[in-house]
Amino acid sequence: MKRRFDIYFPWLFTLADFLVVLFTLWIADFLLEKLGILSQIDFLAYLPLAGAWMLISVLRKDYKIGRTEEYDHTLKNLGVTLFWFLAVMAILWTPIESEDDRWLQILGFGSLLLLFMGSFRVGIHMVLRVYRIQGKNYRNAIIVGKGGTSPRLADVFKIRKDFGINFLGYFDDLADCNQTRGGISTFFEQAPRLDLDLIYIHEHLEPSLVKKVIDFADENYIKVKMIPGGSLQLEKNLSFSRYGDFFVINVNDIPLDHPINSLAKRAFDLMFASLVTLFILSWLIPLVGILIKLESRGPIFFIQKRNGVNNRVFNCLKFRSMTPNDYADTQQATKNDPRVTRIGAFLRNTSLDEMPQFLNVLSGDMSIVGPRPHTIPMNETFKTQIERYNSRHKIRPGITGLAQVRGYRGEIENSHQIRSRVRLDYFYINNWSFLLDMEIMVKTVYELIFNRENAY
Repeated sequence: MKRRFDIYFPWLFTLADFLVVLFTLWIADFLLEKLGILSQIDFLAYLPLAGAWMLISVLRKDYKIGRTEEYDHTLKNLGVTLFWFLAVMAILWTPIESEDDRWLQILGFGSLLLLFMGSFRVGIHMVLRVYRIQGKNYRNAIIVGKGGTSPRLADVFKIRKDFGINFLGYFDDLADCNQTRGGISTFFEQAPRLDLDLIYIHEHLEPSLVKKVIDFADENYIKVKMIPGGSLQLEKNLSFSRYGDFFVINVNDIPLDHPINSLAKRAFDLMFASLVTLFILSWLIPLVGILIKLESRGPIFFIQKRNGVNNRVFNCLKFRSMTPNDYADTQQATKNDPRVTRIGAFLRNTSLDEMPQFLNVLSGDMSIVGPRPHTIPMNETFKTQIERYNSRHKIRPGITGLAQVRGYRGEIENSHQIRSRVRLDYFYINNWSFLLDMEIMVKTVYELIFNRENAY
């Protein structure tokens, strides 16, 4: 039930949001017309305006109403969405361009939207709380270590049923109460069977054990939150979450968890990939396709299953550079590989074989910059050999990445290379910035021109 809710709620919220904003615009039109501030406007003219609201709301992920957030946070999110919407209305909406009372009209629309949409959003927030009080849309949580302030947090879960956090108990070596599931060592044995969403770490847990728990959580896509204490000497960017009057520290949040950062990166990806598709791929795909077909039989594209964000499998596109063979997924390309065709060698040497991946960017499976996606068999092998390997799948994979511009591209010949790649990917994920993306893109162009040693 809890997973199904996460699938359907964003769609239901977005549809309801669209209908409510459309109704609000109609009411505003009626009232402003009665006041003599606005001339009569055809109702259909409000459809694109409501569509713009829906687009802004979806891009800002307004449907994500945090289970521990208060109503003021919901209103703050609405305020930002309303600001962008009114900016779009003022610049692009033609029905008010010729009106003398333009800014008065915008103020009128804004005031009514704040009233109606504020009531709707807070109402949805209240409904969610009631829904969670009934034991639905919950998150399973445990606390590793008992003592200090951790019992207070357990009490918060018990009192604030509206948070929808199902507390499963403690893992602690010394505590002996009916909520203790076992010692800390048994946590790693039991955790995979508990369908965990959240792990809270006791403030006085040994630092080495804290690191081990966090690494386990990264591998299994479980959020970690730490109860403040002396064991916070970690190489992590920390942020806080508020549970009523109780605060916890988010240990493994990353910059791209922030909606503004995520929106900025995705907007750039869409803009850049659209330009490449329109001005380059539109003629490159037919041209390369003809050359590939002239040399060998088989498809133009090589479509390979790879792991993307949260290990989700997607179809990664490349121009086919080899003769069709049964080892493409399991055997890496090597220098002077006999499977590589003549046109394929050119494509690989110039990295043109990767160009169709801009279509993967448009579809949302990839980003321009990010950890390079590996094949499924490679992932299955490396995740058993490399510590924190799976943490590289916390964000969308990229066409290029920090590891690639630092020289780690092409065939993986030894364990040092893959460990270095993972370490650089981990650094990128935890230290992302828009400027870092720009730097990597510039260095990628440099590598393509001056450093072709590992391109084969």
